[in-house]
Amino acid sequence: MANGNNGVFSDLFNAVGNTTQNVADTVVDGASNATSAAQTYVNLCLNIATGAVSAGLKVVEGIASGISSALTPKQ
Repeated sequence: MANGNNGVFSDLFNAVGNTTQNVADTVVDGASNATSAAQTYVNLCLNIATGAVSAGLKVVEGIASGISSALTPKQ
């Protein structure tokens, strides 16, 4: 005997389906945020490493220049 509405079971399935979809959306959003944070962290580390390498090369260049100047005969 149908009474014109979808019934209690249909409402229950809709509620469970909506809740499950919300949980899935939250998990996907969380994973996206974690990925974005990881990418930002990796970019920061790369920038720091690049700066350290650049500074190291300048130090080596300065040392080589100093050695070269010391070895060059004075006139």
